[in-house]
Amino acid sequence: MAEFKVLLVDRIDQRAIDLLGEMAEVMIAKSSDEAALLDLVGDVDGIVIRANGAITRRIMEGAPRLKVVGRHGVGMDNVDVAAATELGIWAVFTPQANLESVAEHAIGMLVVLSKQIVKADRALRRGYWQGRFEFHGNEVMGKTLGIVGVGRIGGRLAEIARVGFSMDLLYCDVVANPFVEKLGARRCELDELLTHSDYVSIHVPLMPSTEHLIGKRELALMKPTAYLLNLARGKVVDEPALIEALQAGRIAGAGLDVFEAEPPAADNPLWQMDNVVVTPHMAAHTQEGLFNMAMVVKDIMAVLQGQPPQFPFNRPKSPRAAG
Repeated sequence: MAEFKVLLVDRIDQRAIDLLGEMAEVMIAKSSDEAALLDLVGDVDGIVIRANGAITRRIMEGAPRLKVVGRHGVGMDNVDVAAATELGIWAVFTPQANLESVAEHAIGMLVVLSKQIVKADRALRRGYWQGRFEFHGNEVMGKTLGIVGVGRIGGRLAEIARVGFSMDLLYCDVVANPFVEKLGARRCELDELLTHSDYVSIHVPLMPSTEHLIGKRELALMKPTAYLLNLARGKVVDEPALIEALQAGRIAGAGLDVFEAEPPAADNPLWQMDNVVVTPHMAAHTQEGLFNMAMVVKDIMAVLQGQPPQFPFNRPKSPRAAG
């Protein structure tokens, strides 16, 4: 019988499950609801969670053997890290796993919007060939990209944009980033970035200070020819304000991988807009990205064996005993 038990809130890459299974019994939850998880955590030593559900204080308190919570991804907004730290539970994540996948997704959205590919695709499917004379896009080369939040993903996006498209770079962050500044990026305040950028790409975590960071006032600062990209968290952007700005033509378009409510409503006005590219929170979901994120199990295994994790998000003062 396995010494440890680990709960997966959602299925992850089978190779990671097999690796984890070498030392632990692996369970996969049928529901991410708190009540359902509470029924399963009484004797678990570790939990792996993706984007669905949340690991709350209540769940942690209902899991007396729990030593580590692993986030399959980067954002930790669905893990109560403060509670974990207080209760002696490690929180680990995969900060480097999806940077290439998400940065490439942002570039893809940027190009698709610039070339009016969605509008042309929909028109041609309706048999409207004359669109070739009407849908005049713009070249990306030499335009200005403003990046809000320059962590690993934002830094990689800056690199692709600068090297691949010779874009001018502006960035807004709470700390200076020497890497992107070597690429020629200039740090500035958010208002200046919004005013001067042809594309604004958001890559900040969701926290009280970033909720609705981009609202009606901020959207009004953008050029009418500019595009907004959000591949961070839906609540960073005030979605009704964005819809209003798009409907009024105050910005040229948007690329959205995340939404305030997920899944969004079937009657969301965004679905009817030809100047909007939408994907279902899947920017990180390449074969490579999914495997890399699933390797959070390595830190799960390390903690269960009494070893320090490689990518801790917290540092509990009195970790629960391993073994």
